[in-house]
Amino acid sequence: MYAIAGLIWGASFLFIELALTFLTPIGVAFGRTFFGALAMVVAMLIFKSKLPTSFEAWKHLTIAGILMSSIPFVLFAYAQTQVTSALAAIINAVTPITTVIVLLIAFRTEKLKPHVVVGIVIGLLGVLVVLGAWQGFGENNPLAIVAMLIAVILYGIGTPYVRKYVAPLKLATEVSVFGQVGTAALTLLPIYLLSGPLITAVPNVASVGAIVTLGALGSGVAYLLYYKILDVVGSAIASSVTYITPVIAVILGVILLGEKLHWYEPVGGVIVILGAAISQGSVLTLFRKKTIA
Repeated sequence: MYAIAGLIWGASFLFIELALTFLTPIGVAFGRTFFGALAMVVAMLIFKSKLPTSFEAWKHLTIAGILMSSIPFVLFAYAQTQVTSALAAIINAVTPITTVIVLLIAFRTEKLKPHVVVGIVIGLLGVLVVLGAWQGFGENNPLAIVAMLIAVILYGIGTPYVRKYVAPLKLATEVSVFGQVGTAALTLLPIYLLSGPLITAVPNVASVGAIVTLGALGSGVAYLLYYKILDVVGSAIASSVTYITPVIAVILGVILLGEKLHWYEPVGGVIVILGAAISQGSVLTLFRKKTIA
């Protein structure tokens, strides 16, 4: 499940790029939540799942949808009008770092251990390398970078929020995902309708297929898998699924989109992933196992 979710989300950055050829960033965000919700309706019909009826449940699902879907999806889609899909995916890999920081500050479920501090510092240094901080933002629009960083902070808040407030509701996984992406689609719909033209160009088969796939798989099936991972291993490890996504996204971006990759972007990405792994104790666990062996 972990690997499949990572592969789907890695390809999502390619699908966003294709969908942006005929949709605005808000349109992309609405489309992926709408088709994600439709995919979950099919899943609920198959498994004969029931929707919650309490206000409390829908309140938490709506907040989760805003944190994990509606706002971050708009921000990343906007950023990809200014930066490459590969860079967007690498910045997305900062999510485990922001998750650990949020767990330390807001949810207080993570202890301030030396390896956590070291991992956070390394991860943040990795971000500076990814952005080529020694040369400013280079060719990148500062607003796009800020948008992506806000998005990963929201992911960092949303993941433990889901773990603390949505998981205890004991909803079927497909219901939780439907609640999240469905409410996200509803919050985005009026903004999308009032924000300007619904499409910016005549769509083709590839671009329409991209938004449908992005929604059904990226915001439907992948979230379904993610929630199952979250239930089993917790928010810190679940968020590390972003270790896989930049690798897939960079390969697809370079090969299929012809994107230019600066040397410091993959190098910084590796540093970010290393920092995330250290902060979550993954490296220490691996080291102990080798030592025992």
